[in-house]
Amino acid sequence: MTALKAHEADAFVKRPDPAKPVLLVYGPDAGLVGERVRALVGSAVDDPNDPFQLVRIDGDELGSNPLRLVEEANTIPLFGGRRAVWVTKAGPRTNLLPAVEALLAAASPDCRVVIEAGDLRKTAPLRTACEKAKNAVAIPCYADKETDLARLIDAEMKDAGLTISPEARAALLPFLGGDRLASRNEVRKLAMYAHGKGEVGIDDVMAVVADASAIVLDAAIDAALMGKPAEVETQFAKAINEGTSPGAIVSAALRQVIGLHRASLALAEGTQLESALYQMRPPPHFSRKAAIETALKLWPPERLVALMGQLANAVLETRKQSALAQAIAHRALMSVATAARRKG
Repeated sequence: MTALKAHEADAFVKRPDPAKPVLLVYGPDAGLVGERVRALVGSAVDDPNDPFQLVRIDGDELGSNPLRLVEEANTIPLFGGRRAVWVTKAGPRTNLLPAVEALLAAASPDCRVVIEAGDLRKTAPLRTACEKAKNAVAIPCYADKETDLARLIDAEMKDAGLTISPEARAALLPFLGGDRLASRNEVRKLAMYAHGKGEVGIDDVMAVVADASAIVLDAAIDAALMGKPAEVETQFAKAINEGTSPGAIVSAALRQVIGLHRASLALAEGTQLESALYQMRPPPHFSRKAAIETALKLWPPERLVALMGQLANAVLETRKQSALAQAIAHRALMSVATAARRKG
């Protein structure tokens, strides 16, 4: 039985076992599934753009013609050389099992077959069949953990000839996760912005990554911190409808609370409000001054510390339970709004 653990997947993708030519790539992280599929088909042939070397089959086609897969896998290349088959993601109603079972019974060691799938339960027949077969491997693709994201950041920065400060990396991490492709694109966008600087700093992160998200999220987060649950409902729905991920919403709320805590401590030490607000990163737009001031009155430093812990847990849960991420994020903001009202 070959069922890879999530932490073993990257090493296998870099050096696939030639004795296991049938590869099922599945999981909830569509970006990571796509990235690993492209890497596997790319390393299987000399030219992925050559249709004689790499055959692409729409997964839905195999539902009505399951024998096509085994026939393609055992076709002798016209001009010699290596060959691969890429089965693209099928629709939810397409049953790939008959095609894959026929292939597992007569797989060619000279042709790598990469099957692209979505999220599959542990008991899903397709996943079970590939895990049990001696000539196949099931490769899971789950949301990146913080250590995975840190490696991704460092690798992209190295490729761009840059380094990144520890503070900037910490500020960038909450914006990433959930989808490998989206995370990689965000890091590359940051690297492009910082081209020629040598080191990426926290101001670069805030300028490129944070501000774009903050425009959409500020209203929902401010409403929560001021104890306005009805407004949270409206603004949260807007953020989701505009394509903002639930994890990004909670992460933005956590960053806001960290900034509030910094400003709150400064106020407690006698700093004037304007100066205290400037210590937030990034400093809030002047249009939000009243909302921030209200939040600072409702949330003293010790309560903000507790709130940071709650939101950090919520961020973690959105990554661990992607199917429930929206409900977790919504509950987190509504909990903040309710707590603010109790103190208002």
